[in-house]
Amino acid sequence: MAGKLFLVATPIGNLEDITLRAIRVLGEADLIAAEDTRKSGRLLKHLQISKPLISYFEHNQKLREDLLLRELSGGKNVALICDAGTPGLSDPGADIARAAIEAGVEVIAIPGASALLTALTVSGMNQGSFCFEGFLPKVKSARRKSISALAEEKRVMVFYEAPHRLLATLTDLAEIFGGDRRIAVCRELTKMFEEIRRGGIGEMIDYFTGQAPRGEFTLIVEGFREGPISMDWNALEQELNALLSSGLSRKAASRELAARYKLPSKKIYQIGLKEENNHAI
Repeated sequence: MAGKLFLVATPIGNLEDITLRAIRVLGEADLIAAEDTRKSGRLLKHLQISKPLISYFEHNQKLREDLLLRELSGGKNVALICDAGTPGLSDPGADIARAAIEAGVEVIAIPGASALLTALTVSGMNQGSFCFEGFLPKVKSARRKSISALAEEKRVMVFYEAPHRLLATLTDLAEIFGGDRRIAVCRELTKMFEEIRRGGIGEMIDYFTGQAPRGEFTLIVEGFREGPISMDWNALEQELNALLSSGLSRKAASRELAARYKLPSKKIYQIGLKEENNHAI
């Protein structure tokens, strides 16, 4: 009889944020698969749990997947944990869960801490619906493309970001969404140096330019709101044309006007294309 795969949520910072059920399941598992065995080893030692521990992360997941499926097929119960929080969100946990389901193995979630939900609840922007985008692409062009695709997203958006990419991401968000778009920047949630800053994206750029980003970040970004009904679109087209005549590219001109009028740069860019097509006819 096949074993079971348990997706076990672990603390995102404060070690007290683990459930009694999670402790029991980890203690009863035949094998624990962890994103980082050193980090997870410290957690298990704190919980006084001693079990076989193997690594399962992005660069070895294909190799480990076969091993874990063999163990599960042989009747072993496997607990999967990530570095922090709930496995399967922005980590390879989703892949092994899918493979186990396809193999007929029972997959059981052991819920608990999540940076996503923790940040969302303290942001002040939770309106009952949101979209989770996880980590944006590392390459600037791909990152900007992903953000541009969300230019008219009306739901609150949730992103994860590493400290060394925070300012680049904030800058791209400001240029595409507008510097006044509301954001909550949540750092080191539940840890000793937890910090939650709320304000405009431009304000966050100013702050973290003077204060080097440290720790892991979760960003909660306000959804798109329509611009003022009284917007003079003809005047906007004229401003766009003036910027283009000054030598700016259509993309750069669209970004500048987007920041000025708090509009999606994608919408302004499309206005310029429409005007260009009208002249071509």
